[in-house]
Amino acid sequence: MNLPFKAVKISENVYWVGAVDWGIRDFHGYATRRGTTYNAYLVTAEKPALIDTVKAPFFAEMMSRIRSVIEPDKIEIIVSNHSEMDHSGSLIQTIDALKPEKVFASVMGVKALAEHFHHSRDIQAVKTGDKIDLGNMSLSAVETRMVHWPDSMMTYLDRDKLLFSQDGFGMHMASTERFADQLPESLLYAEAAKYYSNILLLYTQTIAQALDSVQGLGVPINYVCPDHGPVWRKPEQISWIIGNYVKWAEQKPVDKAVIVYDTMWHTTQHMADAIADGVRESGCRAKVLPLSGAHRSDIATEILEAGALIVGSPTINNQMFPSLADALTYLKGLKPRNLLGGVFGSFGWSGEACKHLTAYLTDMGIEIAAEPLRVKYVADDSMLAQAHQWGAEIGMKLLKRL
Repeated sequence: MNLPFKAVKISENVYWVGAVDWGIRDFHGYATRRGTTYNAYLVTAEKPALIDTVKAPFFAEMMSRIRSVIEPDKIEIIVSNHSEMDHSGSLIQTIDALKPEKVFASVMGVKALAEHFHHSRDIQAVKTGDKIDLGNMSLSAVETRMVHWPDSMMTYLDRDKLLFSQDGFGMHMASTERFADQLPESLLYAEAAKYYSNILLLYTQTIAQALDSVQGLGVPINYVCPDHGPVWRKPEQISWIIGNYVKWAEQKPVDKAVIVYDTMWHTTQHMADAIADGVRESGCRAKVLPLSGAHRSDIATEILEAGALIVGSPTINNQMFPSLADALTYLKGLKPRNLLGGVFGSFGWSGEACKHLTAYLTDMGIEIAAEPLRVKYVADDSMLAQAHQWGAEIGMKLLKRL
C-alpha cells in the first residue's frame, strides 16, 4: 500500500516523519482532548539516521513519510531515545524492515527494550558523552534518567544544532502545524503545562538535573524536537519553554487555591461555592473543579501553579465519594509540593469522608491549614457563612506563605 503521507522539513538535515493521532482521548489516565503526535525524525546524513519510531498502529504512516524523502532501506542508523511503547511500539518492525547497520539506545534503554519485546536484535548502548557517527555529522548522547523513565535519553545533532529531547519539552496535541511558532502562545502554555504536571511533575528533581545537563552541553541549540507536539525553532520560544520548565520545577506556591469536590444532594457543592468566595475575599484566587465535570488531569494541571488544595466530599458507605479517591490517588502519585490543604464535606450520620480526605492530604505531605469543616445534612445560612469565613482564613494563611 502506497500511503500519501509526506515528511516535513525541520532543518537543513532533519525531517519530521512521525504520525498524528487525532482520535486518542486517554493516555494512561491523562485526558488528551486535543489528541497527540508521535514524532520520529529522519536525519539525511551520509549515514542516514532515524530518531525514534512511532506507536505500532502508525508504522505505515511513518514509512510513507520516510519514503517521501529517501528509500527506507537507505537508513543505516536507528536511535531509540525512549523505550515507552508510543515511541518504540514499531521499533522491532522498523529494524526488520530497514535492516540498519546499527541501532542505539541508552544503557537502560537496551535493557528496557529487551524486556519489552524479548527480541534478539543487536542494540548498542550509549551513555552521556558518547557520539554516534553519521559520517559527515554526529549525534551526542545525553542520558536523562527518570525524565520520565529510567531509559530516557536526549541526542544532539551537531551539524544542525538540534536537540532531540524525547518527552522533554513536549505536549499532547494533534495538529497540522509542526512548529510551535505556528500556534498561539496561550495554547502552547496550556498544553505544555498540562503535559508537565501530568507526566513529569513526579520527576521534578531529575528534571532540574536534566536541565543542568542540557545547559551543560555548552553548545548552541537552534531547534528542540520533542517526541510529542510541535518543534521549537525560534530562539525566544526555546528560551520560553526552558524557562517555564525551570519555573515549574521549583513549584513555588502562588496566590491560588484549587477547590476540588463532588456532591450528592448539593450541600458539598454549596459549601465549595461559599469557600471559594471566602478565598477570593482574602485576596487570593480560587479555581473550583467539581468532579462531575473535571478530569483528574485537569486538577493536576491546576495545582502546578497553585498554593493550596482544598478538597470536599459527602460521606457514602462510610467513605469519601469514589471520584475523590480516584483524583487523590492520581495526585498522590505525582507528588506535588509546597501546598496548603483544607478538607470539608457533608454527611448524614457517620461522616468519615473528612477523616479519609485528611489522611490523603497528610500522606501527600500537604500541610492542613484549618480544622475540617463538616455539615450534617443541609447547610443553612449560618453554616454557609462559616464556610465563607473558613475559606477566607485559608486564603489569608496562603498569602502569609508567599
